[in-house]
Amino acid sequence: MKLFSSRSSLLLGIAALSLIGGGAALYAQLEGSDRGIAPIDSSSTFEVTGIAVDVTAKTADAARTEGWRQALSKGWKALWAKTNGRPISEAPTLSDSVLSGMMSGVIVEQEQIGPNRYIATLGVLFDRSRAGPLLGVEGLTRRSQPMLVIPVMLTGGSFQSFESRNEWQRAWAQFRTNNSPIDYVRPVGNGIDPLLLNVAQAQRRNRSWWRMILEQYGAADIVVPEVQLKRTYPGGPVIGTFTARHGPDYRLIDRFTLRVENSAALPRLLQTGVQRIDAAYARALAEGRLTFDRSLIPVAPPVEEEAAEEIEAASEAANRPPEPVTVPAGVAVPYSIRYASPTSNAVAEAEISVSGIPGVTSALTVSTAMGGTSTMRVTFAGDGNALAAALRARGWTVAGSGSTLTISRPGQ
Repeated sequence: MKLFSSRSSLLLGIAALSLIGGGAALYAQLEGSDRGIAPIDSSSTFEVTGIAVDVTAKTADAARTEGWRQALSKGWKALWAKTNGRPISEAPTLSDSVLSGMMSGVIVEQEQIGPNRYIATLGVLFDRSRAGPLLGVEGLTRRSQPMLVIPVMLTGGSFQSFESRNEWQRAWAQFRTNNSPIDYVRPVGNGIDPLLLNVAQAQRRNRSWWRMILEQYGAADIVVPEVQLKRTYPGGPVIGTFTARHGPDYRLIDRFTLRVENSAALPRLLQTGVQRIDAAYARALAEGRLTFDRSLIPVAPPVEEEAAEEIEAASEAANRPPEPVTVPAGVAVPYSIRYASPTSNAVAEAEISVSGIPGVTSALTVSTAMGGTSTMRVTFAGDGNALAAALRARGWTVAGSGSTLTISRPGQ
């Protein structure tokens, strides 16, 4: 990201390895075209999945239209109930025109179309800026520190991560993270990613190496979601054992097993596994088990002091006392700051305001939601209390603590 020296060192190290004798293999690994799945940007939508509909009508098109209409109504009520923590029966009933205006898209998870019948499992996407006021969303939920995701899959006796494009990586790339309290950093999986974020790295304990990689991807911590797939016979039932791990110590958070009746349902199995793992990480965050490892904070490089005789010689030559050596007072720590962004000017104003704080070395909006809430990744040489105090001094109202803060202007 911003630390060009770290990336240069990594690339130089890889080039050195290629000169030693593994050049052809490394070149082939980096130049593969069957790699990389860009994650979906879900910052501007709410998503509701798993909506079952079964509709009969005079024609197939009429049945499908009615099925989508019912899915939209059911999805709205499920979203309202989840957001407000209330029963679905208490959700307000909205007209079809209002619901259609909030709908951003329909996801067809599974469908069967007959001459006059429509059976399907659907998902609905709601526009965040239009649905937010009707949902009564006030304030912001607690967010985790930025988490680098390394998905690991064991199938056919071999492990896979970003070494090649696979269905587990695809499931995480397609997962919509807008409703999750976990701030996931999802690599695309191309370029140098397969060499840095492989299965061996997921189980590595070396803090120095982890600090370099986290700096590279703009993250502060690690999560390793795993799945082990077992097939009874080709095309038959598939059993997936899912494991959620966290941190450089590969600590277990949760483990569970899911099953589908045939290989055609594998994408649905993996999507459900991603949702269950995300829920496990959210519970761990709420229970205080997803704690930040302080050993992952980048360590400031030692300041080389000039030898006493060199200082004395320079002082005599210049006929003045030597200038004192300035040593940094703290180390740079990543923070996640959320703020309201009704317009593009609000985004620019927030970045300018935060970047002007002494000790801030970087302030960049990494998730923009016009009319909603954007997220800024800030690197600050100091603790969270000092950053909060500096923000208040610049006229911001600050909420939250630790590595995740929420700021707003008085009256917002």
